Amino acid sequence: MLNRSFLKAGHTPTLASAFLYFDLSFMVWVILGPLGVAIAKSFHLEPAQKGLMVAIPVLSGALLRLVAGVSVDHIGPKRTGVIAQVLVLAGLGLAWFLGIHSYNQVLLLGVVLGIAGASFAVALPLASRWYPPEYQGLALGIAGAGNSGTALAALFAPSLAQHYGWGNVIGLAALPLAVAFVVFLIFAKDAPNRPPAKALGDYLSVLKTPDAWWLMLLYGVTFGGFVGLSSSLTIYFNSEYGLPAVRAGFFTAACVFAGSFIRPVGGALADRFGGVRTLTVVYLLAALGLALASFQQPSPYLALGIIMFSMMALGAGNGAVFQLAPQRFGKEIGVVTGLVGMTGGIGGFYLASSLGWAKQLTGSYQVGLLAFAGLALLALGGLTGVKTRWRQTWGALAGAEAQAVGATLRL
Repeated sequence: MLNRSFLKAGHTPTLASAFLYFDLSFMVWVILGPLGVAIAKSFHLEPAQKGLMVAIPVLSGALLRLVAGVSVDHIGPKRTGVIAQVLVLAGLGLAWFLGIHSYNQVLLLGVVLGIAGASFAVALPLASRWYPPEYQGLALGIAGAGNSGTALAALFAPSLAQHYGWGNVIGLAALPLAVAFVVFLIFAKDAPNRPPAKALGDYLSVLKTPDAWWLMLLYGVTFGGFVGLSSSLTIYFNSEYGLPAVRAGFFTAACVFAGSFIRPVGGALADRFGGVRTLTVVYLLAALGLALASFQQPSPYLALGIIMFSMMALGAGNGAVFQLAPQRFGKEIGVVTGLVGMTGGIGGFYLASSLGWAKQLTGSYQVGLLAFAGLALLALGGLTGVKTRWRQTWGALAGAEAQAVGATLRL
């Protein structure tokens, strides 16, 4: 995939910086999930409270992605990224220094962690603007693979919490984030073809375009499923299969790595075969995997395999959606990334919180997982309904980029 022409086409230091910033920001964004077992013991939380605890950063990040997306188009992705990272580092430092003494303070920290989740709306436009249409899927897949940071949190946070206490893990998380901040300052550069700034209200005009809403729905399912599960799986494996927190974290990390590192593959497949065709397969596989995961398995290892399968389907879908987005909305990619990313986060908030409520009300996560499998089928139905119109109208867009879009949409 990484041939010489791809390496020459863009700016590799910026792509690498975007990945690292995204990766470690996502590690921080979902850290309450891997710490959830320890936090729940400290404050004696019920299942619904645990679900809300891991869902609040996801919702906060979703809403702040829109702010970040507008800021990217208005002041540039690098400047936006610098501001966001300073705020997150300050929030982590204060939380560690002052301590967290109640459930409400945990929720407040979750709101601050949402700023790290908004990194999505910064890293992807930063990388996208350096690459021509034929490499959008791969470039954004590589940058977007930074969601593997959720696996780093799952791998290290539970064991660090056992040795140093979960409150100190909040402070320790700032250290790698500070390294990413320095790398970002030195190596990341805004692309020279950045469109001129517009009035803030003009950015939201993309909401008048139905295609923007469809992309938001599609990503709400793929990324919503990915981040909702990433935030919840440590608690899920602990609750459903009795795994200790550290082992549950390892299981979660395996699932997240599977979903994260197939994202560039999903983008590359979309470059080759078309985003619509790739997403069609993705939604079928995701719905199947989530439906199977809803049933109690005889072994935690079988459950692990099924959820890894589901996460891989969702991860490939993340890459495929963002093969389409910059080709349709190249000049508004910052705000479109923010809008699409916002709905992805809202999907994750819904899944994480609904799993907690399902567990509390029914004693099982099955209803929550089946409902999300239904959403995947709903997205598939919508995609099937609009693909013909996309093939006809996107090909009529002016310029060379439109021709590239028509090529990616061949079915």
